[in-house]
Amino acid sequence: MKRKVVIVGSAYPLRGGGIATYNERLAKAFIDNGDELIIHSFKLQYPGFLFPGKTQYSTELPPEGLDIRVTVNSINPLNWCKIGRSIRKLKPDLVIIRFWIPFMGPCLGSIARKIRKNKHTKVIAIADNIVPHEKKPLDKILIKYFVKSVDGFIFMSKSVLNDLNVFDKLKPRKYCPHPLYDNYGEAITKEAARKQLKLDTALNYILFFGFIRDYKGLDILLEAFGDKRIKELPLKLLVAGEFYTDPKPYWDIIKKHDLKDDVFMTNDFIPNNEVVNYFCAADLIVQPYKDATQSGVTQTAYHFDKPMVVTNVGGLPEMIPHGKVGYVVPPDKDNIVDAICDFYNLKKEDEFVENVRLEKLKYSWDKMIEKIQELQEEL
Repeated sequence: MKRKVVIVGSAYPLRGGGIATYNERLAKAFIDNGDELIIHSFKLQYPGFLFPGKTQYSTELPPEGLDIRVTVNSINPLNWCKIGRSIRKLKPDLVIIRFWIPFMGPCLGSIARKIRKNKHTKVIAIADNIVPHEKKPLDKILIKYFVKSVDGFIFMSKSVLNDLNVFDKLKPRKYCPHPLYDNYGEAITKEAARKQLKLDTALNYILFFGFIRDYKGLDILLEAFGDKRIKELPLKLLVAGEFYTDPKPYWDIIKKHDLKDDVFMTNDFIPNNEVVNYFCAADLIVQPYKDATQSGVTQTAYHFDKPMVVTNVGGLPEMIPHGKVGYVVPPDKDNIVDAICDFYNLKKEDEFVENVRLEKLKYSWDKMIEKIQELQEEL
């Protein structure tokens, strides 16, 4: 049966990134399922002083076939009431609210409360995090306010699902792994990708991808590249992502280990149409995170058939069978060096790539839609 569905969360004209890209891809999955869908995106997501990057807005063309309404102001309570009333009057069957940080609790929680007053619409949160990576004094109050405002939850990591118990033990919840990011286009050859990036096609490359924040452990990976065993390999590191933290400590490590010729830094936001070049140029994707929930980088690597090294934090080990599609290791330099050396010295790439192609079949958008429908029927 055709449903009216509304997604409230980041989308165009905000930059792709993980959350906006996910919401747009989820919208397409609902439309493919035969549902009628609207996205309410932010006209103001973060005040300038809270945004650590260069710009919040995309320079790309809007995604085709999506009804995206740029309406939500994250810091204006009058706006929250207006948007909540507007969606309430529309009487959608289902509203999906994307929650990722406590700062959004008042805005999204207030919108949800207004919507639910129509006694028809079910409001489900897809929660990337409950407990944030970078904690602040008012977090618990803001999280509790949001948690109380919705009918149920979808989690993409079992560790985050368990975090909900701190705030609520009764509301319905479902686990569904993060689907593939298959909206970055088809894979190209390594040679073609490396030529696009003007890289030496005879060398090997490892990729660190995504916004650079302290919890993502780029410092650990840079220290690993200073290890003698890594330096003996014909290997370079690609770092593709904008700094959302002070870059100086990272450049200091590069200087300390004389890595200026071994590390290629691209510290601008990577547009969606260029993501393919970075992933396809690499042999191995490394996520040396010190803390994590789930990761869109993992699901992008799966899409492009890339083996991975991840650390055993948060939900990352749930997605990566150790020794089959890559390595799961503690978040320290020596273990990451061991994994990288094992991959190259034992020539694991072909074996892992074949296993990745089988493993990624688990992560479809159809399964996410099914899980959301199951939860909606329980509410």
